[in-house]
Parts: sequence; C-alpha cells; structure tokens
Amino acid sequence: MHTSQRTALLVLILSLFGSWSAAAQLLLKPTRVFDGKQMHRGWVVLVEASEIAYAGPESGLKPPKNTEIISLEGMTLLPGLIEGHSHLLLHPYNETSWNDQVLKESPAERAIRGAVHAEKSLMAGVTTMRDLGSEGAGYADVALKKSIDSGIIPGPRLLVAGPAIVATGAYGPKGFHEGVNVPLGAEPASGVGEVISAVRRQLGGGADFIKIYADYRWTPGAPSQPTFLTEELEAMVNAAKSAGKYAVAHASTPEGMKRAILAGVETIEHGDEATQDTYELMKANHTVLYPTLAAGDAIERYSGWDEKKDTERILRKKESFALALASGVIIGFGGDVGVYPHGENYRELELMVAYGMSESAVLQAATDINARTFHLENLGQVRKGYLADLIAVPGDPTEDIRAMRIVPLVMLNGEVVKKDF
Repeated sequence: MHTSQRTALLVLILSLFGSWSAAAQLLLKPTRVFDGKQMHRGWVVLVEASEIAYAGPESGLKPPKNTEIISLEGMTLLPGLIEGHSHLLLHPYNETSWNDQVLKESPAERAIRGAVHAEKSLMAGVTTMRDLGSEGAGYADVALKKSIDSGIIPGPRLLVAGPAIVATGAYGPKGFHEGVNVPLGAEPASGVGEVISAVRRQLGGGADFIKIYADYRWTPGAPSQPTFLTEELEAMVNAAKSAGKYAVAHASTPEGMKRAILAGVETIEHGDEATQDTYELMKANHTVLYPTLAAGDAIERYSGWDEKKDTERILRKKESFALALASGVIIGFGGDVGVYPHGENYRELELMVAYGMSESAVLQAATDINARTFHLENLGQVRKGYLADLIAVPGDPTEDIRAMRIVPLVMLNGEVVKKDF
C-alpha cells in the first residue's frame, strides 16, 4: 500500500471514529428535571458515554454537532431510583409462603426467578438496588450481581448482603423436631468468635455489606425479642468496618434497635416499634431508617385486609412513621420488595406520601439520600460528572407521586435500556 493510500485510509478511519464519538452524545429535553434535591424547569441534560456532561438551563449549552436529541415533552427527568431494601430471590408470599420458598424452591430455581425480577426492576426505573439477603439461597445474589455486571442478563447495579447473619436458634423455617436438618433463611452464629468468622466468610463470598438480625421471633407466633448481645453486634460491625464495609440491622424492637445503633450499624430496617428515644439515638449516631411500609401493607392484604379499617399492624406502622418524620431522623426508600411483586417498587413511594411525607422528600429519599447512605459518590443526582442513570416519567411526581408508576425512559450508565414512546 502506497503512503498516500495509507494516509487516506487513516483519514477515513479517524472520520468514522469521530462520527461515532459525536453520535455517542445524547441531549435530553424534558419539561422538568428533578436533580435529586429539587425541581427545575427549562433544563436540559447532555449525556456523553456513561456520564452526564451538562445539566442546566438550555441557554447555557451549545450542543455538539450530530448530538442525538430525545424530546421528553410533558415529562420529568430524574435520577434512576435506588431501591434500598429488596429481596430479588423472593416472590410474593400470596404466591408461595416464605417457608415454602426456602424449603421447596432450589437455589437454581430462585436464581432464575431473580434474573426475571432484576429485569422487571430495571424496567420500572430502578437502576441501583440494595438486596438485603438471599433468604436461604446462599450466594445466589452474588451470582446475580456478577451476571448483570458481565452483561449476561439485564438488571440494575446491585449491592448484595449474601446469606445475612442471625443468632443461633432465632430464625426459620421452624416447627420441625430436632432430628430434622432444616435449611435456614440466614447463617446462624453465636459468640464473638463465631460471628466474626461469619462476617469474614460472607465478605469473602462476595457480600458488599453485612446484614444482621438484631431481633426476631424465637418461636413461631411469638413477639420479636433481641437476639445478639451487644458485644456480638459490636464484633460484627467492627469486623465489617475493618474490611472497608459496613453493617445494617433488621430490627423492630426498641432494645434490638438500641443495641444495633450503639454497635454502629449504618441503617435500621423496619423499625416498627421505634420510640422517640430510639429516633433521638438514631439521629445522634447518623443512622438511617428504612421503614419498609409496603411489605407490611402487602402482608395485611394477603390476610384479607380491605382497607375499610386499619389493622393493628397498619396503625402501629403509621404511628411509628409519623414519629420518625416528626423527629427528623433520616428516612431512606426501601420497601422490602419481593414480599410484593418486583417492578412495583412505586408502592413504597406512594405509602410514604400517604403516611405523611412530601412527594419531594420521598423522591430525594429514593435518589440522593440513598446514594449517600450507600456510599455511591457519583449516583443519585442529575449533575455534571455523575453517572447517567436517568429515568423519565409523565407529569410531575412532586405534585402526584403516582406518576412513578409509569416509566417510559430508563438509562443505565448512559445507555438507553427502555424507550416506550
């Protein structure tokens, strides 16, 4: 090949590459942008590769040549939802009870279900998901995360807990005589040495954080009681921190929450019986609450509740949530999805509003607050330099949270994975 021919070929290759690079720029033109903290009108968002290159008034941007434009007239653009409490390996209890899922569905079957649930979540606008334990399916959640990261299956980016840790004797399934070896929904451990080993084993198995059951029912139908001793909780938290990770606690009793908060867990899951003192302690220790309103609501419906009169469980949850709001404790978005159908994550958003939280605060909980709580420095905001995890919904969700039921546009890492318009 002559020099002139090589030069011409090089110019052609560079020109094609240049065209491809320009085409990788995408300009989103919505009616409104919720940036993770507040609403803006007249904003546009420029995406280059996987990042947000510009977010601000349209007058402040001169789009590069060949930029693709997506008009989102009448829609609100906002960060992808960050689901704070999920179980990808569970499906609704009115389909199959929790006991039967743990005892009768193999880890392989549950992993396949999890892959379906992951895609449903992504299509519903959930671009990041914290999974709070595999509930008897070992490290299948770690495998799901790896499969998504490898591009084998579609789904949100995952933060996974692995098997989770429970005090010996305090978790189910229960009701079998001592001669039956029953698969459990979490890894049992007792004593400082054992619980440290369990933490290290789970982190070594791929867990991103450690979930601890700080209280639970010791016998079926009994009220929850604290499980781990203070020194055991502290040992688990310290072992996680030593590895650069963190711990969270399932806790609903005042004493269970108190022990977990003082031990240094970063989030409390459920918190049904929290008192004013509990919330003051949480504020002093910067502990974030995940109230999981939608799970309790779903379980009551499975038992025949028709909403005509609140059950004791619903009344207690409303009171606890109102007290949390009044106290000023930080509240994150996480509904315990899996107890109810994956892809219906909006249920928690709507209940948070119904129980007294403003729409704007709920959206912030599902984006910026969850990103900061989970140490995700470049997610949760529509902001230059942040990853382009973006969704669009019709109307204004700060005026009517039900707008979050329909998500026509989903972007993950700058790639459009759903466009239904």
